[in-house]
Amino acid sequence: MEKKNEINGHAMVGSSERLREKGAPKSVYEKLRGFLSRNLLVIMTVSGVVVGVGLGMGVRNMSLTKAQMTYFAFPGEMLLRMLKMIILPLVVCSLVSGAASLDTRSLGKLGGIAVAYFLATTLIASGIGVSLAFIIKPGVGAGALNTNSLGLERVSNNKETTDSFLDLARNLFPSNLVAAAFRSYATDYKMVASGNDTNGTTLYEKVPFGAENDGMNILGLVLFAMVFGVALRKLGEEGEELIRFFNAFNEATMVLVSWIMWYIPFGIVFLVGSKIVEMDDVVLLVTSLGKYIFASILGHIIHGGIVLPLIYFGFTRKNPFSFLSGLITPFTTAFATCSSSATLPSMIKCVEENNGVDKRISRFILPIGATVNMDGAAIFQCIAAVFIAQLNNTELNAGQIFTILVTATASSVGAAGIPAGGIITIAIILEAIGLPTNELSLMLAVDWIVDRTTTVVNVEGDALGAGILHHINQQEMKKRQRQQHHELGKGGELSEVRVETVANIQAQEETSPLVMHKTKASEAVPEAVESVL
Repeated sequence: MEKKNEINGHAMVGSSERLREKGAPKSVYEKLRGFLSRNLLVIMTVSGVVVGVGLGMGVRNMSLTKAQMTYFAFPGEMLLRMLKMIILPLVVCSLVSGAASLDTRSLGKLGGIAVAYFLATTLIASGIGVSLAFIIKPGVGAGALNTNSLGLERVSNNKETTDSFLDLARNLFPSNLVAAAFRSYATDYKMVASGNDTNGTTLYEKVPFGAENDGMNILGLVLFAMVFGVALRKLGEEGEELIRFFNAFNEATMVLVSWIMWYIPFGIVFLVGSKIVEMDDVVLLVTSLGKYIFASILGHIIHGGIVLPLIYFGFTRKNPFSFLSGLITPFTTAFATCSSSATLPSMIKCVEENNGVDKRISRFILPIGATVNMDGAAIFQCIAAVFIAQLNNTELNAGQIFTILVTATASSVGAAGIPAGGIITIAIILEAIGLPTNELSLMLAVDWIVDRTTTVVNVEGDALGAGILHHINQQEMKKRQRQQHHELGKGGELSEVRVETVANIQAQEETSPLVMHKTKASEAVPEAVESVL
């Protein structure tokens, strides 16, 4: 009891002893103060959303000009800029140090489990999206709805499905790492004369060519950081200095994250408030596209509130909601920013500090998940594809439905972790099943509503995946310890066993075959242990 009071800061050691002597329980004031001190940031962040909604509704009646709206949104813009500023060093350094702390066999096993989890949950999410779209039928009876009636701009997209997936492969291997920090590869087209027909008319052919889009190529940076970390590990002693550098850089980045997190509640007020002020005619949008919005949010509630917690419980036999309760701050950040990448810093911090996930697992898996695991996006993309098919009175056959499921699962890997990043992915799905893309602006009109729950489900899937991997890692650790105790009990090869136990006493958490290789007895000194962490 004395230790708990000392850690939580509820009372000094002396006062706790006096309380025990008297047998008096803590006062309500002390309990309240302890609760507030532990959850102050969470309370402030959630309050920021509520205050932002109220402020936005109040300012909305003031009829601000476009310039005044920009000034009003400035504190929220600063929050987004701070979070995006930290993404590059956080992702690169955490993946390099994480991959360097794993041996090749462990890296393959850990990565294999993570990829299987990401693919399975995204495929389930796609199935939920398609099922809900056929049950609710959001596009039936809305055939008269068009972009002109809502005053929307058209979203043009002429990208071929094949080129979209080829661009995904190209972005995995950026030709320039420096450019990958702020640009990504994208195919564009130009019409080239290819000859004349029999009447002498010039024939033109659409030829793809490479172009650069603004925006970080996070996929390429993730792959490079992982491979570079493995390469440093292979170097042995020669690579230790550089591994220590990335570890220190990583820790310094997390200190910056802890400072930025105290600005989040203030920035969220203006992020949410500015979105409400910018709304045009929200009533018309919601009544016109209400069933689409309802189907998307219902899909997110089912997947995030039932399916993902059940998967977590099935693996760990622990209460998933107690795990999620420690992640309220990143969920609120995800809701306000609509960016899984921007939520990554606070997610890593909260998963480690509130839920006790091994930092080598969280800093290895969460950056990958923020890039490739998009459960929420898969749900609304599938619903949007079926919605547009219903708008065009197109009956989807079994082959087209299967194409939607597979394409949504595969293309969500390349979806940018930014606001409205999934809209272009819907165009890929529509092209794959032969539907027109001219209704995409309808999705964009309500994307700011649907994207909030989308991002929350995206980051929830990442967090629960890290929790599952942490549990599997602990089980492997216990299994190895039991085997070592069994070998000790048999009394065979005692001298060799002693060498193993000395290394494991110095770094007990490193005995997991999933996380850390065996440390040789000759290298089992604090400096060597620190270098590979």
